[in-house]
Amino acid sequence: MKAGTLQDWAALARLPFHTVGVFPFILGSVLAWRETGAFNWPVILWGTLAVILIMAATYLAGEYYDYDVDTLSGKMEKNRFSGGSGVLQKGIMPRHYPLVASIVSLGAAAAIGIVIQLVYRTGPLTIPMGAFGIVCGYFYSTRPIRWSARGVGEILIGICYGWLTVATSYYLQTGIITPFVTLVSFPIGFTIFNVILINEFPDYPADMEDGKKTLVVRFGKEKSAVFYMLASLGAWISYILIAVAWPSFTALYAGLPFLLLSVATTLEVARGDWRRRENLERICAKTIVINLGLSAALIAAALIR
Repeated sequence: MKAGTLQDWAALARLPFHTVGVFPFILGSVLAWRETGAFNWPVILWGTLAVILIMAATYLAGEYYDYDVDTLSGKMEKNRFSGGSGVLQKGIMPRHYPLVASIVSLGAAAAIGIVIQLVYRTGPLTIPMGAFGIVCGYFYSTRPIRWSARGVGEILIGICYGWLTVATSYYLQTGIITPFVTLVSFPIGFTIFNVILINEFPDYPADMEDGKKTLVVRFGKEKSAVFYMLASLGAWISYILIAVAWPSFTALYAGLPFLLLSVATTLEVARGDWRRRENLERICAKTIVINLGLSAALIAAALIR
């Protein structure tokens, strides 16, 4: 049996989805430069690589441990944004390969964290913050912890891709974490929470059969749609607070197209458009665009304000 092509491994590692972690990390670094003048290129590059490796470890471990439920999802309500990559289901490589690659990625990320701490002396929180990201990410699907099956995975993802990534990047440059940095992370955290939540809708029947206690399984699609709307409201409010807190309204102008898209998409969720498969897939796609768009808008606003 072959080891798979580079395209197969890129699909397993969800390379395009790494942008949802890289953008917040860049945002934290840009904020640090804008507010303090600190901009250590080696730390940014090493830190970005560590973030990518942790995400790769998370997705690769998920491919291994969620093999059965992803197979079920592929036979039920799978769309482009749920149910895993489908690479292992094709039988083109041994099932344990992604797990081995996940562990290697995790080890490399841990080593980078140690290098950043010891060589660049970035502060005592460097290792603990990295370790928190590793524990939340790697054990998202990995048994026996499996955060995704305990009803807390979505919240942890919101914390890790929102506050943790932005705050860690800022901290590595400055050695502090300010209240404003925390505020800036809120729209990202709320919108990535919605990305994970809405992607669980097509996985619902497979997760139910597998006994995977996601929020959607625990509360059902109707109540989960309310969670989506509440998270969207949190993103809107926090984004407006950010625009008001900055000396100019650049952030509001830059993010306005994505705020409007978020309002429109949330209205679709409120109407129950997710009940039709083709509509649900479009909602999943737009929710990712909203998250990436608001992250990019905040980066742009920090650069030009």
